[in-house]
Amino acid sequence: MSAADTAGTLSAQQDARLRESIGRQTLLTTLGISVVSLAPGRVVLELPFREDICQQNGFVHAGAITTLADSACGYAAMSLRPADRDILTVEFKVNLMAPARGKLFHATATVVRGGRNLAVCSAEVLADGDATRPIALMQATMAAVDAQVPKAPPERMN
Repeated sequence: MSAADTAGTLSAQQDARLRESIGRQTLLTTLGISVVSLAPGRVVLELPFREDICQQNGFVHAGAITTLADSACGYAAMSLRPADRDILTVEFKVNLMAPARGKLFHATATVVRGGRNLAVCSAEVLADGDATRPIALMQATMAAVDAQVPKAPPERMN
């Protein structure tokens, strides 16, 4: 199944399931990543610029950009799975094409090919500033696994 086969909207239950799962991702919360849109086989997430997630030259760190793209790919794959299945990243490759300079970063991920247990996804990350420009591309493989009982996020250390 490809993204082209999944046009439409998610059911209210699917949408709520994805948003609840995203809400339990403490790293996404820490980085300030949020949902722009959710659709079957397609997810858009955004990351606002913050100085505390920059590397030494003032660009958003590649780890934050990679997290944005990986999470978008994972949730694109998860959007095509039933509630008793979850998604884990098997592998990914990222091309960092330009420094992450901008005010807001968007990752748009789609499922390129979905199988019974694996899904191949791609994501493009755009930087929005004075102009919109592509800064990263990711190709990822996601595995469907049995869903685990959600756990409360660990207490944060102060």
